[in-house]
Amino acid sequence: MKITRIRTTRLHDPDGGTFQDATMPVPGGRGFPWMFVELATDAGITGISYSEGAGPVRSLIHEQLSDLIVGADPFETEKLWTSMFWRTRGNGRKGVAFQAISAIDNALWDIKAKALGVPLYRLLGTAHDHVAVYGSGGWTHYTERELVREQRSFAERGFSRTKMKVARDFGRAEKEDLARLAAVRKALGDDATLYVDANNGYYAKQAIRLAEAFADHEVGWFEEPVLADDIPGLAAIASAISIPVATGEHEYTRYGFRDLIAARAVDIVQADVGRVGGVTEWMKIAHLAAAFNLPMAPHAYALLHLHPAMATPNLMVVEMLDIEWQPMTKWLIDPPQPDKGTWKPDPDRPGNGIELDPRAVKKYAID
Repeated sequence: MKITRIRTTRLHDPDGGTFQDATMPVPGGRGFPWMFVELATDAGITGISYSEGAGPVRSLIHEQLSDLIVGADPFETEKLWTSMFWRTRGNGRKGVAFQAISAIDNALWDIKAKALGVPLYRLLGTAHDHVAVYGSGGWTHYTERELVREQRSFAERGFSRTKMKVARDFGRAEKEDLARLAAVRKALGDDATLYVDANNGYYAKQAIRLAEAFADHEVGWFEEPVLADDIPGLAAIASAISIPVATGEHEYTRYGFRDLIAARAVDIVQADVGRVGGVTEWMKIAHLAAAFNLPMAPHAYALLHLHPAMATPNLMVVEMLDIEWQPMTKWLIDPPQPDKGTWKPDPDRPGNGIELDPRAVKKYAID
């Protein structure tokens, strides 16, 4: 079996919500563009994945990686991954380059599972019957009333775990952060699990001080309290507070995760299958975390994380980001639905379970 073609399609839902976090200066536009990558083969099997809809990711796929992939055997994932890694060594060993590698690698794994007639999690090695999932949003531009309404809506949909943003306005609104957190905790009650995400917005000493107040509201984890590259700052926070520190969504390599873990700068590992190089590398990072007895709680890309999560013994919980999930329900054919805060793939559906609806492509394609 050989790969014969790469096709990329960008979709955008103009009715999607707006979003803003601590270090995003202004709210994003309505909705969020996503790019779907399809790898066709001479066996009639097509592998599919998706990525953030940035134009540079698409350009890199077609201009720098396509000649490595077209004509290749999709089962040679390690060989192809290594070729893509070295091809992009000089123009982005993180960021856009790794997002492009991730999109292709995830589609390759979809082909392999489909060719063998099994769901991807079966190919990777089943570890769970289902996984826990949490509702994620809580954007900083929401009013307190809008924030509470959204977090309640997650609970009404069966999520016993939710996440909200803090460090509003680059960490300059501490009183508002605490008031908003208190309002959400009151609305959800004491039994709900509540995570907070600072999106790199605080400084280390500031985060340590605020964590004392966060602990009073039984916060389940403190995500990205400082700049993702500030490993010493993360380590100082992790050693000083009782709340687990979650980070990793802005780390792109297994070597970066090695450094985070070795520095004791992370308690909950948030590797992102759309950024770390796809399933091939995500599973290695999950095993690295397991070697240090650390749990995995992947960032975003819910549908791409579902199958690797099912094959990860040290899986904690999967994020269901509303600005991603809502358009996917419009664009995909029968995506698996969460049930009372848990989630599982269709055991009779080979591959990663992602299938584009041609009518939706026609309606929502932006180029």
